[in-house]
Amino acid sequence: MKEMIISNLKQVHERIENACRLSGRNISDVQLLLATKTVPADKIRIAIEAGETLMGENKMQELRDKDSGLKGLNVERHFIGHLQTNKIKDVLKYVTCIQSLDRISLAEELNKQLLNQGRNLDVFIQVNTSYEESKFGLPPNEVLSFIREIKKYDTLNIKGLMTIGLLDVEKEKMQPSLSLLRQIRDEIYAEGIEGITELKLSMGMSQDLELAIAEGSNMVRVGTSIFGNRFLGKEIWNENIAE
Repeated sequence: MKEMIISNLKQVHERIENACRLSGRNISDVQLLLATKTVPADKIRIAIEAGETLMGENKMQELRDKDSGLKGLNVERHFIGHLQTNKIKDVLKYVTCIQSLDRISLAEELNKQLLNQGRNLDVFIQVNTSYEESKFGLPPNEVLSFIREIKKYDTLNIKGLMTIGLLDVEKEKMQPSLSLLRQIRDEIYAEGIEGITELKLSMGMSQDLELAIAEGSNMVRVGTSIFGNRFLGKEIWNENIAE
């Protein structure tokens, strides 16, 4: 198991490096986030001990259940799944960033809990750039007004935009939803919103990371290509559905 994960990590990093080279980007501009939904702590530990420092979970219960197995490791945990407001207090025990901020009610509750704790939190705004009803995230045309609205919460540090692009066997169909996130970021920059000077783009997974990097991604979220398929009862978890 250890040899497989380390070998897979090497291959993923080679893919990232090749994509950066082909698009004329600096490799230091792109981070790898371990997408660890349903991945047990012992497997995650192997990747972290091999040098990875960033992971993302989709469920609060998994953050809690894996916490003891990750004790003492140098890893930053992000929350990358849909977050219910009644789970915020628990999620904040474990993460330094929430990448799925997509509604005012969530921002309000985050701000309330963060004020109580006397701390700030990094956030990414999730955008539904593929316009699929099955996916969470703001409609692209609402992102600017949403940023202006949540800027009033000093506890929230707006660090970037996140999307789950359209996944298809044809690259021509996948690229527009990735390119759109970059366009939205450029539109935000053009507005000159105070305090918004640099926004990272979190997009790209096992299937489309090369396309995402070509479109400006700063963080690719990869699970299956590192840990293999995830089994949930009789079904195989496909990271591309929700990460």
